[in-house]
Amino acid sequence: MTTHSTSPGSDVRDEIARQPDAWTRAISLARDLADVLPEPGEKVAVIGCGTSWFMASAYAALREGRGLGPTDAFAASELPREREYDRVVAISRSGTTTEVVRAIESARCPVVAITGVAGTPVPEVASHAVVLDFADERSVVQTVFATTSLTLLRASVGDRLEPVVEQAREVLAGEHGLPSALAEAGQVSFLGSGWAYGVAQEAALKVREAAQLWTESYLQMEYRHGPIAVAEPGRAVWVLGTPVAGIVDDVAATGATLVNDDLDAMSDLVRAQRLAVERAERSGLDPDRPRHLTRSVVLADS
Repeated sequence: MTTHSTSPGSDVRDEIARQPDAWTRAISLARDLADVLPEPGEKVAVIGCGTSWFMASAYAALREGRGLGPTDAFAASELPREREYDRVVAISRSGTTTEVVRAIESARCPVVAITGVAGTPVPEVASHAVVLDFADERSVVQTVFATTSLTLLRASVGDRLEPVVEQAREVLAGEHGLPSALAEAGQVSFLGSGWAYGVAQEAALKVREAAQLWTESYLQMEYRHGPIAVAEPGRAVWVLGTPVAGIVDDVAATGATLVNDDLDAMSDLVRAQRLAVERAERSGLDPDRPRHLTRSVVLADS
């Protein structure tokens, strides 16, 4: 029988560490879901809330970028009712998020729900359910469920992810260390392009919600259109994925700490998750249960 420590940060640390094994299971599972997940040529909407929305955004950019069909991502509350789709993919760890349930009920096409908990409202109202119960979490903060969902979706569009799993194992083993300046940085901007932008948004959210640190996220090409003005010594700019031409030199000129390593954006997210926990604990915060947050947002009927 598995036991869980109740000390602050213990759950999320365990969940961060479980990611490589969960990703490996998701890669295998994707092979059996070809008739459930979106097919090439379909027009698809992907929805979620918070972290799940950012994973939806990453998948949407990746799928459309591969030429597999028009793919839009929306916060569940913003799914356009008048737009026609062939399929909706809904991501919800808890399966209880009210906005996701309402969006599924309003959809006029088949909906596949990806969730961590069977028998909850989201999979009950969806046409098909993919239950990643092996990636469910005790902590309020999402880590393993989010990245496992993205792994499943990336595998479904043909990404070769075994090297990504190995990178994550290396990160968890202490390789690919971060600059020491990040331990004291007063602000971090996370940058991404294409599908990595959704991951950059999630990295910023993770550090912001767990450690209450000032973080932002931007498309790499947009960063120079204003946001770079806050870069200075004592702050950091973290590029997830391949840097666009000139961005490294531009950041270096500001004096801000630059984080840019040859890692897949999803493996790099593991480093951001660990930073979030470390900064939270140093500040006396509980990274499992940040203030004002709950595991799921369930709204009263209106």
